[in-house]
Amino acid sequence: MAVNLQVQNSLIDIENLGLYVNGEWLTTLKSGTFKIKNPSTKELIAEVPKGGREEAKAAIKAAEAAFPGWKSLTAAERADYMLKLRDLMLEHQEELATIMSMEMGKAYNESKAEVNFSASFLTWYSEEGKRIYGETVPASAPNKRLMVIKQPVGVVAAITPWNFPLGMLARKLAPALAAGCPSVIKPASQATLSALALAKLAEMAGYPKGVINIVAGSTREISDELFDHPAVKKISFTGSTEVGKELVKKSARRLKKLSLELGGHAPFIVFEDADLEKAASGAVASKFRNSGQTCICANRIYVHRNVKKKFSELFVEKVKELKVGNSLDSSVEIGPLVNEGGLNKVKEHVDDAVQKGAEVLCGGNTSDEGNGYFYEPTVMDNITDDMKIMSEETFGPVAPIAVFDDDEEVIKKANDTEYGLAAYLYTSNLERAVLVSESLNFGVVGLNDAIPSVAQAPFGGMNESGYGREGGHQGIRDYLEEKFISLGI
Repeated sequence: MAVNLQVQNSLIDIENLGLYVNGEWLTTLKSGTFKIKNPSTKELIAEVPKGGREEAKAAIKAAEAAFPGWKSLTAAERADYMLKLRDLMLEHQEELATIMSMEMGKAYNESKAEVNFSASFLTWYSEEGKRIYGETVPASAPNKRLMVIKQPVGVVAAITPWNFPLGMLARKLAPALAAGCPSVIKPASQATLSALALAKLAEMAGYPKGVINIVAGSTREISDELFDHPAVKKISFTGSTEVGKELVKKSARRLKKLSLELGGHAPFIVFEDADLEKAASGAVASKFRNSGQTCICANRIYVHRNVKKKFSELFVEKVKELKVGNSLDSSVEIGPLVNEGGLNKVKEHVDDAVQKGAEVLCGGNTSDEGNGYFYEPTVMDNITDDMKIMSEETFGPVAPIAVFDDDEEVIKKANDTEYGLAAYLYTSNLERAVLVSESLNFGVVGLNDAIPSVAQAPFGGMNESGYGREGGHQGIRDYLEEKFISLGI
């Protein structure tokens, strides 16, 4: 694999990595390679072996062979492996962050924070695996004893996105490992190196062959094999709603367990009694994290008419302070968009809004930083519901501000979307906080909190944002089967 990655004192020998199947590195494939470019510079940084159906089949076979041995370990023994991987991730945090920043453009300090976030799932599920409790059930006759036990479903697959290449991988892998399920992971092409680096750490941690497999390349071929192969019992996918709907159809052929975290279009509501300083800081943190490329970032900012002017001034002041630049610069807060398509979509949404009467308060143009896919952090006012940015997920550093007059109106506007992943509200009124939180049709609600995701709480969407939950004790359920045993005595 040709690589141009400058990682100081690297112990992750990324130059000699390929696809990771059954504990072996596949560095040369007949299907050739695919390219990964640095979105900050557009420079080629790696050519990765292009896997397909054949490699996916080999990975599934390896995971199937590893299943009996992995599930037979005690929960404590599996936890030991998980904590070894966690410790190695933290030990190699700077290397992982550098790889992540170079391949998909996340600001370096955010990348370091993502390594910590990823490690937290291994910590949480190393303990949660010890709490997979069964139960006894009162019998209907004196000569019977009724029991319910929980067992791992078998081989599982994860299809992960590029925007959180380690965070989403760990959020899927950790409960699978804890439950006793070997995994086949298909990372996004734009973020394959991060996944392979994690596989290298798993190898260093001494994981048995076949427990963790990474297959990148042809999305269609790999996906088809994962859904067609009878040994794969459960699949977790994070990505677009359009692709998620197609995967539901695929899963029906073999009635596979499927969990989906799909698109979002999060409302961010600022009531007139809110602490405006906290609300403005929260809006910046939510909207501009990962250059606006998150499924749960604030996409529609609704501000009460009485405080809109003050909030907008505070918000714009903070946005103007954000530094744009090469993602490897530790002082940078806004890196590039992941590719030209992402940049073009942002430009399209801004142009559409301006043509329909929006006022640009700051930003509004591509950035002249370097040669990458940069767009200025942008705030727009005079936003109306007919603008694309109010109905489509922008996935970029653009914040539209709309006005509202009462609670009923803004709840209706917030819920007027096919998505239901995350929503935010800022208020100092306890009654309003409870009632509005309960009225928002979203799987995650940030109440005076712009960064709600944590390992110990469930994460997932409603409506067309998918189903199933990751994180918390709920996140391990889909990796388990419940078996009822009726014992006659």
